[in-house]
Amino acid sequence: MAVLLDVPPTDPRAIRLMKAQQRELRALYQDTDERTEPFNPAVLSGEGGVLLAIEEDGALLACGALKRIAADTAEVKRMYTVPEARGRGLGRQILLALIERGRALGFRRLVLETGDLQPAAIHLYEATGFLRIPPYGYYVGMPNSLCYELPLGRVAPL
Repeated sequence: MAVLLDVPPTDPRAIRLMKAQQRELRALYQDTDERTEPFNPAVLSGEGGVLLAIEEDGALLACGALKRIAADTAEVKRMYTVPEARGRGLGRQILLALIERGRALGFRRLVLETGDLQPAAIHLYEATGFLRIPPYGYYVGMPNSLCYELPLGRVAPL
């Protein structure tokens, strides 16, 4: 049975998921210069940082995180599901849990970035009520980047 849980960003299983995500994104975007933002576990360890994962039979199948970027704003980070577990709604489950956690932590909005070659991610974010915004922070001027925000007073029914 799959279970949603908080995991520390230093959990070796979570680190393996993050590395798999980065390898997949680099291959998808033919990114040989490692433009993708590197994973630093300490970023998710601070106040407002959250890392959720879905565990089944001791293995982590999917993950997602919140990273505080302003007093009232958190960024959704590291959304990833291992290929063999895709299509089960695990990403949606994590995203909805992150939205609720963001509300509980007092954030007024969530932002995120995804790539234009990731239609499943784009669909998930838009179906959950995220709206396109101009690139922010690290993603300004980054080719293929699509940025979104979700004011936490609104979530579309799935």
